[in-house]
Amino acid sequence: QVQLVESGGGLVQPGGSLRLSCAPSGRIFSIKSMGWYRQAPGKQRELVATITSGGSTNYADSVKSRFTISRRNVVYLQMNSLKPEDTAVYYCNAYMASGDDYWGQGTQVTVSS
Repeated sequence: QVQLVESGGGLVQPGGSLRLSCAPSGRIFSIKSMGWYRQAPGKQRELVATITSGGSTNYADSVKSRFTISRRNVVYLQMNSLKPEDTAVYYCNAYMASGDDYWGQGTQVTVSS
């Protein structure tokens, strides 16, 4: 099993920045990729960014050039030029070589003036 502990959410003004962190523990050597997803009120959970164990990244079109995912044991999501529409609960995900998925508890990001 894998445990994921997230941190770094909060309230920020439009145009501001935040950095989310996700620390995995447990069977981390079986993790194939990690990523961030988000869910806004009344909407489905959507992919934000992923990074494979080899370092390949993938981003949602809505966050390209603003968000950066990186990984060095801990997975980071650097979010710049934040917009009100980025407001959501952000979830860390670990996708295992076995096909299993693990999720963090979620961290709230609110972009508002």
